[in-house]
Amino acid sequence: MGKPEQVSDSSKRSMQPFIEIMDCTLRDGEQTSGVSFLPHEKLMIARMLLRDVNVDRIEVASARVSEGEKDAVSMICRYARQISALEKVEVLGFVDGTQSIDWIEECGGKVINLLAKGSEKHCRQQLGKTVEEHIDDIKQSIDYATSKGITVNLYLEDWSNGMKDSPEYVYAMMDALCKTRIRRFMLPDTLGIMNPLQVIEFFRKMRKRYPDVHFDFHAHNDYDLAVSNSLAAVLSGAKGIHVTVNGLGERCGNAPLSSVQVILKDQFNAKTSINESKLNDISRLVEGYSGIAIAPNQPIVGENVFTQVAGVHADGDNKDNLYCNDLVPERFGRKREYALGKNSGKANIARNLQELGLELTPEQTKRVTKRITELGDRKEIVTQDDLPFIVSDVLKHDAPEDKVKLVSYMVSSAYGLKPLASVKVEINGQQYESDSTGDGQYDAFVKALRKIYRDYLNRTFPVLANYAVSIPPGGRTDALVQTVITWQNGDKLFRTRGLDADQTEAAIKATFKMLNIIEN
Repeated sequence: MGKPEQVSDSSKRSMQPFIEIMDCTLRDGEQTSGVSFLPHEKLMIARMLLRDVNVDRIEVASARVSEGEKDAVSMICRYARQISALEKVEVLGFVDGTQSIDWIEECGGKVINLLAKGSEKHCRQQLGKTVEEHIDDIKQSIDYATSKGITVNLYLEDWSNGMKDSPEYVYAMMDALCKTRIRRFMLPDTLGIMNPLQVIEFFRKMRKRYPDVHFDFHAHNDYDLAVSNSLAAVLSGAKGIHVTVNGLGERCGNAPLSSVQVILKDQFNAKTSINESKLNDISRLVEGYSGIAIAPNQPIVGENVFTQVAGVHADGDNKDNLYCNDLVPERFGRKREYALGKNSGKANIARNLQELGLELTPEQTKRVTKRITELGDRKEIVTQDDLPFIVSDVLKHDAPEDKVKLVSYMVSSAYGLKPLASVKVEINGQQYESDSTGDGQYDAFVKALRKIYRDYLNRTFPVLANYAVSIPPGGRTDALVQTVITWQNGDKLFRTRGLDADQTEAAIKATFKMLNIIEN
């Protein structure tokens, strides 16, 4: 009996299925309650998705919605044409004679995602038509689009209910349309009602009856199964998956781009075009424009997902990364952090001290750990930047005297006028004064500080990269607020926190903490 045939690595790679990723953030994602992107915001998101994240396709709008939407689609199409990616830009259109197709052509688009009915109930009750009448209308739209040089993909809206309640209707639609010029048939779980076993069952039926058809799957997350259902579709032969950045979308949203990407790659050995190192960047951009905050524990892109809290985990990471998996932060342009709090052990402290270049004896580390644990029990938040001060205090050294001190300040605001700030500070024993206006009280305060550093010290002032205000853990809405500011100083990014009953005062505390870190 001969040896089993070995499969080479190159052969394994060639066997990997390639899955198209179509991002719907600018169309379906914009249907999130309270989200409305401005035209230039849509362009910026589209640019990053196409150029940096490298998705295969983007669905950017619904036809005939508004003049603002028309401006946005036109801008995106102009940009896509410049980078030879116009065929990657798709617009949802309707079976409305020539209107949607003409609208898309006027915008410069070349692909329509035609919205047809995928269940008999929708066809008869919403359109008031028979399947034959609906098919005739669809064919007329296809012919007209083709005459205009526009590629047609077809959504079978409510396909999941169609397969459950009226499969013969779905097959009648497919039988009539599978030989037309439709490039892709896109199968949505419009109401998010399916589970992975149903996706596998229905997809395999579709693939068996129509083996040569390109099927996409479009999941919704009503039962928190959008990602699982998307992967079930891939296992059953789907060639394309629809996603949105941060899982934005109607009701509970759609399948998140970042989650689908990593599971396809790591769990199913599938190939995509996605540049993973840009997933965090696109997530932050969409978070900013949409106003929808990312949960701190959101896989891949959440603020805390690469932060180890338990000391035993840090200890294991010191011993050959025992608590790390394939989702290493560097893969996504991020960095692993080790939280400081009541669950911190010596290993956590040691990792943070090492990054700061501070060396302590085992006994000193033990004492610092005890102090941080005590602070954690009181729900105080300790950052890596606090460590030098805690070390000095615990080891009974003189606490480092602030080299940058706030002597006095005044901020004012009045209706119809820009807020004004006057500031007096002491830097290395010398006092300086300045004033400035700004878009808010804190903005005016920082601008006055910038003038001091520029005009008197001839020094640059760190750039404010992010600003977040929250109630501290365990706090009450009528008590303290916590301001967390992320600063960019050269190529270094770091955060400082301030705590006060007043939001502006908390931000000022965080600012002076930053300035003293730099001076020290």
